[in-house]
Amino acid sequence: MQQHKYLITGATGKTGVHTIRHLLKDGHAVRAFVHQEDERSAALRAQGAEVVVGDLLEHDDVIRAMEGVTGAYLCYPVRPGYIQATAYFADAAQRAGVDVVVEMSQISAREDSKSHAARDHWIAERVLDWSGVPGVHIRPTFFSEWLTFPWVRDQIVQEGKITLPYGEGRHAPIAGEDQARLIAAVLTNPAGHIGKTYPLFGPVEMNQHEIADEISQVLGRKITYNPSTIEQYRAHLEQYHLPEFLIQHFAAIAIDYQNGIFSGHDGVIAGITGQAPQTVSDFVIANRAAFEQ
Repeated sequence: MQQHKYLITGATGKTGVHTIRHLLKDGHAVRAFVHQEDERSAALRAQGAEVVVGDLLEHDDVIRAMEGVTGAYLCYPVRPGYIQATAYFADAAQRAGVDVVVEMSQISAREDSKSHAARDHWIAERVLDWSGVPGVHIRPTFFSEWLTFPWVRDQIVQEGKITLPYGEGRHAPIAGEDQARLIAAVLTNPAGHIGKTYPLFGPVEMNQHEIADEISQVLGRKITYNPSTIEQYRAHLEQYHLPEFLIQHFAAIAIDYQNGIFSGHDGVIAGITGQAPQTVSDFVIANRAAFEQ
């Protein structure tokens, strides 16, 4: 097998670290794009990745990072600037002549979204399309890791409940590790994927009551779903000192969730990678320590 080099942004994040692991395991070279040097970047370097420090909002940083790579993965946090970052990334990818850019979007991305972040993601997809760079968009539903974020996890651990304002909406949580397996597969074998948009889901669609029951069975203690209102949710998020851009996004997509935007189950990952994504039970078992007092 010929070795290729791949640029992975969001390299220390939920999907980046696992994508790098898969690529290195398969004998490829990886350039990990990080925002700063720390113990996480040191761990990537120890695994064999080339680590470059930069900012996706600095055009020159992105151009340098893209030089000599075969393909690239674009992952940007939920914060302002994504359209600009995508334009820089597309320009750098075009200069480098990459075979493919895999872009992390989100299931709620659409032109009339009430979430500023989701609308930015929709525009960013169009920017990549307009650039002519061979691209693939992935649109995951809520990550399984959502359960471990402090504003969700704390109430599960301390109060035995999930209080998200999701009504009776449903989704199939998808773990970052399973998404990474797909990302690596598309990067290394892009033929047949270029121009496609893949919604990503876990294997089983559930409502929040069913998710709470699944967690209960693994932990051996009762977890219940007691939905909050959007106003209560916003006040709860503010206690964690989250940026307003992020809070506005979370509140808007909570309504999307109630309206079925996040629903669906896997029809992509198992088919492309040959391995089904993990269930909620699988995820909680693997991350049990996160749910302990």
